[in-house]
Amino acid sequence: MNKWRLLDTGKLDAAHNMALDEVLLEAKGKYNTPNTVRFLQFSPPAALLGYHQNLSQEIRVDFCKNNGIDINRRITGGGALFFDETQIGWEVICDKSFFSLDIANPKLFAKLSKPLISTLKKIGIDAEFRPRNDIEVRGRKISGTGGVDYGSAFLFQGTLLVDFNVDVMFRALRVPVEKLKFKELESAKKRVTCIKWESKKLPSADEIKNLLKESFEKEFSIILESSGLLPVEESLLKKKIEKFSSMSWIDKIKLPFCEKNVICSLHKTRGGVIRITMELDSKKKRIQSILFTGDFFTYPQKAVLDLEAHLKNTLINSDKIREKVEEFFKVENPCIIGINVSDFIKALNKALEKLSISKDNITLNEANHIFTVGGSYTEVKNLHPEHLLLPYCTKSLECGYRYERDCAECGLCSIGDAYRVGREKNMWITTILSFEDLIETLKDLKSKGVKSFIGSCCETFYAKHMEDFEEVGLPGILIDIDSTTCYDLGKARDAYKGNFETKTELNFNLLRKVLNVL
Repeated sequence: MNKWRLLDTGKLDAAHNMALDEVLLEAKGKYNTPNTVRFLQFSPPAALLGYHQNLSQEIRVDFCKNNGIDINRRITGGGALFFDETQIGWEVICDKSFFSLDIANPKLFAKLSKPLISTLKKIGIDAEFRPRNDIEVRGRKISGTGGVDYGSAFLFQGTLLVDFNVDVMFRALRVPVEKLKFKELESAKKRVTCIKWESKKLPSADEIKNLLKESFEKEFSIILESSGLLPVEESLLKKKIEKFSSMSWIDKIKLPFCEKNVICSLHKTRGGVIRITMELDSKKKRIQSILFTGDFFTYPQKAVLDLEAHLKNTLINSDKIREKVEEFFKVENPCIIGINVSDFIKALNKALEKLSISKDNITLNEANHIFTVGGSYTEVKNLHPEHLLLPYCTKSLECGYRYERDCAECGLCSIGDAYRVGREKNMWITTILSFEDLIETLKDLKSKGVKSFIGSCCETFYAKHMEDFEEVGLPGILIDIDSTTCYDLGKARDAYKGNFETKTELNFNLLRKVLNVL
């Protein structure tokens, strides 16, 4: 029976934990160190970016700094995670050949998750694997997983929610509550769970680790022997800790600052959200640089970086870009879990659409704040929308109409200006009071034969509700909110229910430009 190392590194700060991930993987790939199961914990708590994510888009930095929460970046892909001091991380670092499966094969995720599922069953919790990378209990996530390879070695890791403070997680991460499908669930606790909520008796951390050890041994047919870091790993750690403690690592995904030549867009796929930031060379009509960020998993890890390099200097032409993407996927054959070549082509076409928007007396930067559902901007525009939907949160807090569907047009807030301009255009205008109200309104308009609409919402709401908009099937143009939103303030649940007690601002100048074009 194979002997593996059991490495329990205890509670470490985020920089040391993240550095050790790279140390253990690199040492395995270069120096054939032992196959290892690692247990890890965090102190202080940590907000961890996925490898391909941008810091400002995913984490509320000020909240974390003010509340003693470390911020760092994983070497694995996927979405941002919050690790409090009760959670237990588990990792497998070994030769790819051990499982006789390709690292990019989704079946491997399920196989590597078996020890955790077995452990939970011993505690009395019936868990199962849910593609693409979660372990759930009756539909509630109790563990997320992800992996990355290095030559002949790979690292696969997961979290185990022992106890959990949902509110702190929402305030540390820019994860909208809507991601948790409030249309189907009453609260966040009905989408996420932990051992404490599911078990009559909460085992200690040591008891959980012992059960995990037994499960790994049984499921992998191995013997785990406790041991520490090897000298070569200690040496690597000393070299790497500076890197993982630096802002150059934590904030490594930079977005260009020159807004006039930058296109920003996003596209949601079954494998995650693809965000695109494309810097253009307008004189040469070529892509100067491009960034793909998001919560997806790639194998090999540098696949997306290679695709970015492959598209550099490509002519700004949808056919040329499609050819380059197809060429890259054919030659390199990367595996991006749940995302294929057509997804990237669609995402890039949505980015290029911003150029057509900018031809309507709208700057390219303004075009980045316009989103569409159910069709392209040009297609929706040609349907001549006559219905304007506006969010209640842009009304004054003192307004007696804040939670009403109409507006007094008193001139004290931007929504009154929007009502006035809309009436000048002979549009049907209403205030949307909650998420359910939005969906009901869209369905009602569609049933009455309405062909399209104009609306306003923040980008985060749009990103998390693309599927809901598409399901209704009413084409629309959406204008981004021009201020701090409920998501930034950690108040998304209140907004969802129509109880958000902070005033936001419409991007009135852009809304007026779009209405004038129509």
